Amino acid sequence: MTDAFPSRITVEQALELLRAAAAGRGRATEQVPTRRADGRVLAADVVAPIALPAFDNSAMDGFAVRHADLSAAGPVTLELAGEQFAGPDLGLSVGPGQCVRITTGAPLPSGADTIVIREEAVEQDGRVQVPAGIRAGAHVRRQGEDVVAGEVVLRAGQMLTPARIGLAAALGIDRLDVATRPTVAVFASGDELAEPGMPLRPGQVYNSNREQLMAQLRAAGLEPVAWPTLPDDPVLIAAVLDDAVENFDLVLTCGAVSAGEKDHLPRWLQARGRIRFWKVRMRPGMPVLFGEAGRALVLGLPGNPVSVLATFHVFGRALLDALQGREPRPRWRARLAAPWHKRHERVEFLRGRLVQDDDAVLRVHPEPADGSHRLHAAAASDALIVLGEGAREYAAGDLVEVLPL
Repeated sequence: MTDAFPSRITVEQALELLRAAAAGRGRATEQVPTRRADGRVLAADVVAPIALPAFDNSAMDGFAVRHADLSAAGPVTLELAGEQFAGPDLGLSVGPGQCVRITTGAPLPSGADTIVIREEAVEQDGRVQVPAGIRAGAHVRRQGEDVVAGEVVLRAGQMLTPARIGLAAALGIDRLDVATRPTVAVFASGDELAEPGMPLRPGQVYNSNREQLMAQLRAAGLEPVAWPTLPDDPVLIAAVLDDAVENFDLVLTCGAVSAGEKDHLPRWLQARGRIRFWKVRMRPGMPVLFGEAGRALVLGLPGNPVSVLATFHVFGRALLDALQGREPRPRWRARLAAPWHKRHERVEFLRGRLVQDDDAVLRVHPEPADGSHRLHAAAASDALIVLGEGAREYAAGDLVEVLPL
């Protein structure tokens, strides 16, 4: 092959190329019901059509009073002039020396400016005794104290969490503009692969990569399509992938991306479309391949199971985020719970377990079984530890970046 593309680049350089390619595709949007929008990425800012709260109301069960009628020196007795429960505003008013029974969320009667909670008052024979020392404005929720009408409350690029869904619903918004989720085709490759549940012949291994990737994509809210295993035959590979790249936004493959005799994907991608980069200075996962063909972006992950785990979390998630215009994810850091000897120059994505100690310090325990085939050790981990370029000794307590799994 002629290397007319970046190769052996840094992780950051690869991410820049990946995001640029995704941005060049444009972003389709759609409207979905608010009640079904959880996990989606907002495509447009949300402006509050009303204030929250929409009216002054009570934060507690009790009595609505005029603070001017109360005393700091001792208790006062007020006449009970009515009841206002949560629901339609009855148009009650509180005059001098009066109070109104009220429940949480009920509109504040005119004239009232303070709530005396039920436990602090004594009611008897249509009169209510209120103790001294009640603060002016106590337990009143003021109109617009949470949201002002016309305020931008949610921004394009935010993922719709349950709280954000609740906010939109509280504002009366029943539909939201979101990024259309990309369609994804998933392939594993290799004549050595057998499907789980089938008997293994000598030299075969079970196809774990496709199921791992499908689970990752479903966890991201996507509906990926699993294709049959690609054989180690360049003609058959081309026939299947040529079809996939015309019908999906993203084609994800596992295996056949290195430099061996059976690694046919780089040649196919160069002939069929364009390679954006091939090989990144990372461990595990150095042979990762990225480019475009037909209508699809193509991300070729290495074949070792832990390499699939690492490269999907580093590049696959970033690509899906970029295709949907999602805002940057928060970055986590933790302190190493044990020393680690990094023996090579590439960026390392080491498996580890996150633990918060008694002092609320987040620590990560490196997984000593660090081979890219050690899937059992990866399954026992809940984070990738990011160790920067260059060989070095890491001491217990050193601060490192972590990617939660």
